[in-house]
Amino acid sequence: MSDRTDPTQKNGDAPTRQLTGRTFLCVVDETEEFAAALQFACQRAKNSGGRVALLYVIQPAEFQHWMAVGERMREEAREEAEEMLNVVASVVQKRLGQMPALYIREGALRDEVISLIEEEESISLLVLGAASGTDGPGPLVSYLVEKMAGKLRVPVTIVPGSLTEEDIALIT
Repeated sequence: MSDRTDPTQKNGDAPTRQLTGRTFLCVVDETEEFAAALQFACQRAKNSGGRVALLYVIQPAEFQHWMAVGERMREEAREEAEEMLNVVASVVQKRLGQMPALYIREGALRDEVISLIEEEESISLLVLGAASGTDGPGPLVSYLVEKMAGKLRVPVTIVPGSLTEEDIALIT
């Protein structure tokens, strides 16, 4: 893989990349295909001078019988989301040398993804991993492809979860 060079650099200087303002959004979850989507987003950001944004969506607690219990469940879910984002952010930091933008939302996954894309003008591409099993690509991928394909303001890249790191490096 070759690095693009800056015509203004002096001989022997390492090539530098200008940030393009492109932000590649990944939805963080615990699926196997997320790893492929993250790898793809990081590689694209690295190759284009962009950055990565991570979104973790907390599903609303269904247990609302006692308010104190429901509130504690929300706090625990928030703590888990922060821990997960910190782990994934450290992976992005190692791959890109920069911290990603981090977002935590609470609500229905597809609604929160769409809302964030509409609110954050810097997001230029949504990167999702597709499950490779017999159950289909996953509910978010299915929804976005079937119902929202022509309505989103950004392109959606669907990365097959079965791709290897080498495969992803070749296509990014």
